[in-house]
Amino acid sequence: MDKVLDYEYGFHSYYSKGESALANITLISRFSSRRMDSVNISLVTEFILVGLTDQPYLQIPLFIVFLAMYLITALGNVSLIILTVLNSHLHTPMYFFLFNLSFVDLCYSSVFTPQMLMNFIKRKNTISYMECMVQLYFSCFFVISECYVLTSMAYDRYVAICNPLLYKLVMSSKLCLNLMLGSYFIAFSESVAHTACMLRLTFCDANTINYYFCDIPPLLQLSCTTTHVNELVIFVVGSINIIVPISTIFISYGFILSSIFRMSSSEGRSKAFSTCSSHIIAAFLFFGSGAIRYFKPSSAGSMDEGKISSVFYTNVIPMINPLLYSLRNKDIKVALRKTLKKRNF
Repeated sequence: MDKVLDYEYGFHSYYSKGESALANITLISRFSSRRMDSVNISLVTEFILVGLTDQPYLQIPLFIVFLAMYLITALGNVSLIILTVLNSHLHTPMYFFLFNLSFVDLCYSSVFTPQMLMNFIKRKNTISYMECMVQLYFSCFFVISECYVLTSMAYDRYVAICNPLLYKLVMSSKLCLNLMLGSYFIAFSESVAHTACMLRLTFCDANTINYYFCDIPPLLQLSCTTTHVNELVIFVVGSINIIVPISTIFISYGFILSSIFRMSSSEGRSKAFSTCSSHIIAAFLFFGSGAIRYFKPSSAGSMDEGKISSVFYTNVIPMINPLLYSLRNKDIKVALRKTLKKRNF
């Protein structure tokens, strides 16, 4: 009798374990199914760019305006690059940095402007997921590069005005090259960080970007997963890229202004002010518009306002930089005349 009871107990125990295992398999199957459904839902293959405006009657006028701006940007920056390369008297640290600034501005403007122009005349403005991530990377790379190119230019002006006798010794070719390589390396590292953080996000059904190119804030609004890591990276990297360059520029120009006011020659003061004023204006516009864009809390309403500040550093600044650095620059004017004479224009 005891053996029969033991047998029945073992049978029921085995049956219960089997039933429990079957239930676990069912739960795992359901969980996997739901997870797969979630993955299928989140696979966004393309984004729709709203652009600067969704008003049809503004598309053609905006196309004409931004095409003109892009042509001026390309012509101005390419001209400065060519003049710097062809004229040996411009082979100095100041114009080496200006060469790099023109290169960065030209590339930065070219990252998104051609597609932006196409979107003005297309009915449906789409960009693939991978193209969006590539655009995000290069836009971050060139904007961060410009931060440190402007910083290097401020340091160059500080050495030239405050320590003119040591200028050639301090601003050696090796130092200038290292400053630019350092700028591009920082830009590369931080752009990889931003892009990697964006790639880890999941994008669900919503794929309409209320913007005219793939930028960080509008993409974060579309994510259906937590963006705390991205926001932390934006804050840390953005703070470094704003505080370090601006502090260096302000300190440099504090010493520069002190040296200028001690100059006995009015002609020397005028030349120093003329050389530095263009850089101060360019730096103020660039860092000011960038700080407003990335440190203002993002919302659906603020996204439209952010487009205005973004246009300044994506379209206006690359266009006006060549004008700021060349219109009042005698060396550039002399180089332009020499180049035109050689080509018999």
